[in-house]
Amino acid sequence: MERTEVEKFDSESSESIDWEKNNRKRNQVLGNSMDQIRCITKTSPEYPKKMKQYPSMPAKLYVKGRMPDPDKITVAVIGARMCSPYGRIQAFRYAKELSQAGVQIISGMALGIDSEGHKGALEGKMPTFAVLGSGVDVCYPKTNKKLYERILWENGGIISECPLGSEPVSWHFPARNRIISALSDAVLVVEAKENSGSLITAGFALEQGKMVYAIPGAVTDTLSRGCHKLIYDGAGIAYCPEIILEELGIGAEKALQTDEKNNLGLASDLNLVYSCLDLRPKNPDYIVRKTGFSPAQVSNCLVELTLQGLIRESGRHYYVRCS
Repeated sequence: MERTEVEKFDSESSESIDWEKNNRKRNQVLGNSMDQIRCITKTSPEYPKKMKQYPSMPAKLYVKGRMPDPDKITVAVIGARMCSPYGRIQAFRYAKELSQAGVQIISGMALGIDSEGHKGALEGKMPTFAVLGSGVDVCYPKTNKKLYERILWENGGIISECPLGSEPVSWHFPARNRIISALSDAVLVVEAKENSGSLITAGFALEQGKMVYAIPGAVTDTLSRGCHKLIYDGAGIAYCPEIILEELGIGAEKALQTDEKNNLGLASDLNLVYSCLDLRPKNPDYIVRKTGFSPAQVSNCLVELTLQGLIRESGRHYYVRCS
């Protein structure tokens, strides 16, 4: 049987080292923008600014569809592949409600929690983005083919640092997790065992100064141990989607309550930072968004408030008021 033009081109292009030239030709043959693949280098204007500020980010990204909008908040929804029905329901629910509030959802398109996060985001009518541990032209797992296509159809994107044609191998997945966290403003872990890849992503997020949330579960449930460990280490308890939205500054009042600003006789900037804190751990990124201060100014205020004994560091880069 005679091969199609695309099959002929793909066979011929495997022998060439001129990726850009061949990819342009392939896109012309396909003639569908949804299927077009771009290679974005660090010198490209499209390379995410969020990623440029962290070390060990890839020199190039392969993208099918779109990259996340840098002007919109992005939350990673991640967790166990072999999740429970409870985990599936919560991943879908949280992603849907965040999406309905205008939040972009990013995940890894794995089975289980990742897939439910993407589906919830699509149900909430916001684009969703998948970072793969394979080439963007390789749908993994294969059973997620319809989800892969719907992500693109709904104006989302498929992203990877792996060259085209790369098959998924075990070491690709921890590496791709750093990209998920770097592109996110916050990370939500729905279900995770004590030693899971989701905790690797959460670890990257904490190192990058991102907010990390975990959904609690039964103390006897193995799939909740990773979440409980994160909470013990200072992650936020995601007891409802609204708390995440509130702490991301979505739907919250634009002005802080005046009775919280001046109740300690502090300088105005210290009062403003102090009023952002309560008994739930908050990180500097949250305070920057709430106050409009620069990261350096927030950092100086946190140090001063800590020295005065008004706040304490409850976990790495997370602060609470002293009771």
